Amino acid sequence: MRGIRIGSAFGIPIKLDLTFLLVLPLFAWLIGTDVAQLTGVVNDLFGSAIDVGPLTAGSMQWVLGAAAALGLFVCVLLHEFGHSLVAMRYGYRIDSITLWLFGGVASFAEMPEDWKQELAIAIAGPIVSVALGVVSYIAFLALPSTLDPAKFVLGYLALTNVVLAAFNMLPGFPMDGGRVLRALLARNRPHARATQIAAEVGKVFAFLLGLFGLFANLFLVALAFFIYIGASSEAQQTVMKAAFQDVTVRDVMTPRADLDVVSEDTSVADLLERMFTERHTGYPVMDGDRLVGMVTLDDARSVREVERDAYRVDDVMSADVATISPDADAMTAIEQMQQHDVGRLPVVDGDGQVVGLISRSDLVTAFNIIQSRGTLSSLSPRERSNLPNPR
Repeated sequence: MRGIRIGSAFGIPIKLDLTFLLVLPLFAWLIGTDVAQLTGVVNDLFGSAIDVGPLTAGSMQWVLGAAAALGLFVCVLLHEFGHSLVAMRYGYRIDSITLWLFGGVASFAEMPEDWKQELAIAIAGPIVSVALGVVSYIAFLALPSTLDPAKFVLGYLALTNVVLAAFNMLPGFPMDGGRVLRALLARNRPHARATQIAAEVGKVFAFLLGLFGLFANLFLVALAFFIYIGASSEAQQTVMKAAFQDVTVRDVMTPRADLDVVSEDTSVADLLERMFTERHTGYPVMDGDRLVGMVTLDDARSVREVERDAYRVDDVMSADVATISPDADAMTAIEQMQQHDVGRLPVVDGDGQVVGLISRSDLVTAFNIIQSRGTLSSLSPRERSNLPNPR
């Protein structure tokens, strides 16, 4: 998840998504307009006697709304640090923690497949939230009645942190409760199968949450949508990871002997003609045996039709090319393509020589074969050479 970096802690970058900058003032406004009712809830729940009058006088309610909203998001940030620090203890790298529309998200470089580790990581966040609720409640009790505005904020945070922990423990994969469910399912099932089951439960939960949200709060409808998408995406990612286990780039790539390349001095018009006849949409650009760039159909389209005879490949190609080793995992190739937003990667060996090319279509074809045949190695060399390989 992209965002504006605002700092770091424990070596983890902290980011703000643009949606957070929209939802923070909205939360502040919603809390501010509801100070009187929320004060009544806090008084009833904690047996206190906070006077509503001074809290709603003048601009005080908006100050309290802003303070409570900021406090809530700080607690959400600490919740994500709970997940992250436990994960780091197990050796996992955390790319960032981002605050956004629906709270916070910790971006893991790799998700744990050991069920005990995932269980510990998943419950760490809700435990932090409950602890923050307890600390807020203790501070609430300790403050004198002369500090009613501060007591209101602490009472609000004590309540919402416990509610946050409880909500996160609902089985809406990939929420915390869904990850706990997957961890428990993975005790006696393959990780991919446990993910599929947890994802299906998460989709049902998202559907029910969406129905409830139609009658209660449209914010819950949006949250249900993202839970559904998240469950589907992670299930697909896990199934692909299981399918590509022990599959390397070398197994999937088009080798150098079969690779179509272009030179820097090829005209854009000739390049488009080759793309049409060879049904490729991207080529490595070679200077002899040296890789100097990549050129794609989008690059060629950027030149106006009347100028395509005058422009050469080196005028439009990308010289900054991401490459991958032939011994890298196939999933690493997928991750690099996503990271660099490209559809193909030149495969370069330890000597810097281009030994092939791997594309999304190669990976999709290999995935389909594995799904239908059980393993890529089950194909004969002749069958593999006859695979369709559009680029």
